[in-house]
Amino acid sequence: MTMKPAILIIDDEEKLRGLLKRIVSLEGYDVTEAGTLSGAQHILASKNTDIVLCDVKLPDGNGVDFVKDIKTAYPHIEVVLLTAYGNIPDGVKAIKNGAFDYLVKGDDNEKIIPVLSQLSTIIAGKKDTLPKERPGGFTYIIGNSKSTKDAIVLAEKVAATDTAVLLTGETGTGKEVFANAIHTTSKRAAKPFVAINCSAFSKELLESELFGHKAGAFTGANKDKKGLIEEANGGTLFLDEIGEMSIDLQPKLLRLLENGTYLRVGDTKEQRADIRIIAATNRTLEDEIATHRFRSDLYYRIAVFNITLSPLLERKDDIPLLAAHYLNTYSKKINKPVTSIAPDAMNMLQQYEWKGNIRELKNTIERAVILEDSNTLTVDSLPIDIQNKKADVSGLSAFHLASVEKLHIQKVLNHTKGNKTEAARLMGIGLATLYRKIEEYRLK
Repeated sequence: MTMKPAILIIDDEEKLRGLLKRIVSLEGYDVTEAGTLSGAQHILASKNTDIVLCDVKLPDGNGVDFVKDIKTAYPHIEVVLLTAYGNIPDGVKAIKNGAFDYLVKGDDNEKIIPVLSQLSTIIAGKKDTLPKERPGGFTYIIGNSKSTKDAIVLAEKVAATDTAVLLTGETGTGKEVFANAIHTTSKRAAKPFVAINCSAFSKELLESELFGHKAGAFTGANKDKKGLIEEANGGTLFLDEIGEMSIDLQPKLLRLLENGTYLRVGDTKEQRADIRIIAATNRTLEDEIATHRFRSDLYYRIAVFNITLSPLLERKDDIPLLAAHYLNTYSKKINKPVTSIAPDAMNMLQQYEWKGNIRELKNTIERAVILEDSNTLTVDSLPIDIQNKKADVSGLSAFHLASVEKLHIQKVLNHTKGNKTEAARLMGIGLATLYRKIEEYRLK
């Protein structure tokens, strides 16, 4: 028998929330509830969730905007918005932000169960399409470019150890996918893989989420709470966007890395944990250290083994494979027979800059499948900004040596986000030489 999806209900009206929970629970769903968005964030970070039923108006935010946060941090979760007073602009924005549906509360009894049934089928279908075996764990990583292959080789080598790993790269380059693959192929594979986005919480909430707390540690701490470190014991803890962690909290993480001990919030008794840390960031941590926003001693502990994931702009050989994968995924999900991509459309996909990287490509293909009326994804289904994008030659001849040098230096500077020391190191030239070239070519 297939297990039904886990559902989180978010509504500040306790009676309505309780009634909806009873209705949904009677259908056999595993239901958790929250009265605020902050409470929901705690649950999403610590408990497996498949579907979120969320009120639009909440004490600490708007459900329509929260949809985008959920889909960014947890792309696999399906969201259904519930509102007492439906309006077209909110409904359009909700769907645009990634919501599966937008329902008026008066229709709950009639419509909510059919919608959940439909989502259950979709979620089960997605699980059925996953490989039944996970040889190497890296079969989920799609790409044929040299940089992707090089990153996989490094990740496969470090996976067999307990060494801390730092994954660096722009947002949307697949850092969590790599972290998951490293865990899956490690000796800790049978134990939990627990992930948390450090940018999603304030210092106090992140401390409580990671380390747990004792009853009475702060207002609202009515009972002892296990932290994610305890949840991950024996397995792997993935700290996404670690560069966003408060510097006041960093010593506690350093202590855990150095001797495997930590303190819950409000506790005096040391706890021990046997976990592997994999961290990720889209920031240049060396720059954060220079501005005293990140501790150098913590950096050296988490960056024992550094793997950099290149932006999609630099691995265009991966685009056809990724596009085909997402085309297959969304044509099945949306139930449309779009089976191929027209050559001119593929050419446009390969020429585009993809500042949002793989995540942007994924969203673009999903949108295009929705719009496409034929069996082949065409140029007309692509966003206007992709259709209108033209190659930037900066007014220089592509065959002129100075032109090539200028474009290369600018590309490397973009890659390092303006970090000139790192750019000079990557290009194998002196820092003074780089500054001279920047002035000569009037680069930004």
